[in-house]
Amino acid sequence: MIMKRILVFLFVVLSLVSCKKRKTATQAELDEKIITNYISDNKLNATATGSGLYYVITTQGTGAQPNANSNVTVNYKGSLKDGTVFDQSAPVGITFNLNSVIKGWQEGIPYFKKGGKGVLLIPSALGYGANATGSIPANSVLIFDIELLNVN
Repeated sequence: MIMKRILVFLFVVLSLVSCKKRKTATQAELDEKIITNYISDNKLNATATGSGLYYVITTQGTGAQPNANSNVTVNYKGSLKDGTVFDQSAPVGITFNLNSVIKGWQEGIPYFKKGGKGVLLIPSALGYGANATGSIPANSVLIFDIELLNVN
């Protein structure tokens, strides 16, 4: 009888301990901290979109503004939070349809007008997520210097 009570007590205690949730940061929370620290460290005046994306417009363009289905020509440089450049276009830019790029660009590029320049700060979920791609590690925040050359 005593052994049965001890076993029931241990079962209850172990159940309570295993049910207690550990507070660990989600990837979105980690990305948010990386991005907000970068904004602070670089004294940027960034705007949050609500999806985790932040953008900075340093030069307001005057031309057409793209939508999610536009073909655009963009001069860009992509880097990681430590400044490592993982990709960049030639000064004449690269032309593509916004439907064919990462979600951070699909959401962020339409904030720019033709001739506009700025920065996109993209959380990993709107970039390559948990997948490493080329020299980009998994779960990386991506930082893009953008110049919208044309909306085709």
